[in-house]
Amino acid sequence: MSETVTLSPTKAWMVSLRLRTLPLALASIVTGSAIAGWQGHFKPGVALLALLTAALLQILSNLANDYGDAIKGSDERGRIGPLRGMQLGIISREQMKLALILAISLSLLSGAALIALACEKPADIFGFLVLGVLSIIAAITYTMGTRPYGYMGLGDVSVLVFFGWLSVGGSYYLQAGAFQFMVMLPATACGLLAAAVLNINNLRDIETDRQNGKNTLAVRLGPQWARYYHAFLLSGAVIFLALFTLLELHNLIGWLFMLAVPALYMQARFVLHETNPSGIRPMLEKTVKCALLVNILFAVGLLFS
Repeated sequence: MSETVTLSPTKAWMVSLRLRTLPLALASIVTGSAIAGWQGHFKPGVALLALLTAALLQILSNLANDYGDAIKGSDERGRIGPLRGMQLGIISREQMKLALILAISLSLLSGAALIALACEKPADIFGFLVLGVLSIIAAITYTMGTRPYGYMGLGDVSVLVFFGWLSVGGSYYLQAGAFQFMVMLPATACGLLAAAVLNINNLRDIETDRQNGKNTLAVRLGPQWARYYHAFLLSGAVIFLALFTLLELHNLIGWLFMLAVPALYMQARFVLHETNPSGIRPMLEKTVKCALLVNILFAVGLLFS
């Protein structure tokens, strides 16, 4: 059961913004920019605007998630995770709607500035405009709308696409001006690590989600298979980074990310053996930190290569 707490309005908004999730969104941009820099295409202005846009989209997703779950009753007091502002009645629907409009507007402005700075060809401008709109729609419809895809077990696929393939591949393309298939190997690794964070969140809330009709992938798999799935995500990320390093890098410094493997192993081992959802709760922040550590070590290894 969640503890009984009293939040100030400021604290309630900070909880709903979930700023601790931002490093996960930024890590993919760092990885894509590091690959561009390794090939001599790094553009600081483009990288900074990509980081800002990714952060705003993540905040939009967090706010939309709170709104959708509160409206549908998924954020009830019996959930193990932290209590949200709307759930406690501190943030009203109207206030959250205004916050969503502001987040959408800022995301559009930042994305438009990024496209204006980075894109020169009409096809690129149109393509990234479409991707930007799709990113905003995906952030909103995860828990909002009549058929939110997060309630159908499709959240993991969305995270792989937007936190992995599009974030890494897009930030690389905007700086390099071309696409290389090998970029998809670290992009997939980033997506799998982000999916691991989502899976921990869903494992923590698996019982209340099931009771409220939120059929996340963890709910569909069941507690034990969701734990096996978590180990698969962590090991898969290492494998994809190792493939890229083996095929593209030819020095030991490129394997720097392997220093994070013991931490990933300990986490997978803990999750496989921890059967109490309450025991999973501290692992959410640890998973975010592990994902960030892997991405940073990989980026540093690239730059020194």
